Amino acid sequence: MTSSTFWSAGRYDAVGDRIAPIAREVVDAADARRPLRDAAVVDLACGTGSAALDAAARGAKVTGVDITPELIAIAAERDGAAEVRWHTGDASDTGLPATSFDAAVSNMGIIFVEPARQVAEVVRLLKPGGVFAFSSWVRSVSNPLFDPVLAVLGPPATSTFSPDQWGDEAVLTERLGSQFDGVDVRRGDHRWEFESMPAAMRFLTSESPMHVETFRRAETSQRARLAAEFEDALRPHLEPSGSVAFLSPYVVVTATLRG
Repeated sequence: MTSSTFWSAGRYDAVGDRIAPIAREVVDAADARRPLRDAAVVDLACGTGSAALDAAARGAKVTGVDITPELIAIAAERDGAAEVRWHTGDASDTGLPATSFDAAVSNMGIIFVEPARQVAEVVRLLKPGGVFAFSSWVRSVSNPLFDPVLAVLGPPATSTFSPDQWGDEAVLTERLGSQFDGVDVRRGDHRWEFESMPAAMRFLTSESPMHVETFRRAETSQRARLAAEFEDALRPHLEPSGSVAFLSPYVVVTATLRG
């Protein structure tokens, strides 16, 4: 899931811009625990840089890290980007100096990285008492952005982790409890909204990297069925105006590294 080729498919900024409000919540949470003005902050798996840019606008000294050069290039062209140091690298093996950051943040990024390696890297990067703040999707009963993939392609290959595990408080305790204090979980619902069914399908087939890659990797005979399943899953969310809208639960997690 951390392949740079994977995340360069489609247009990640079409996703990043939609979830930018959650990035602001992540930075808010970090700032509330440790004021970010003049703090050294690293945005791990920064994508197109929403959290990094928000932290920099608050006066933090920010380094944004992502494995995909194409996303770093987009981030580096955004307003305020000159205030951020952009670094192409693996979020779980950044190559950045140890104990050099007051806070580490991530908006729907580190959840796609093998968790043990990722937590170890966060611990390595943070100063004692440093803040770790990130967001994660939460597993829900129905998910129109994912259920069609299961219906057509079946469950993914056996893996030791999935991104939405970070939304489970028991998993959080297991992964962070031995090295972090004050683990705080704030819940929210993200509203996905598309102006029409064709716009929603365009997002899935041409913009969202995860979905673009899913269509690309599917066998030719499966692609039409996959599109039909997505339309069926989205249809109950059609509004009288013709737009498509639904909620996806998420969490914002904050914790402090033990001194």
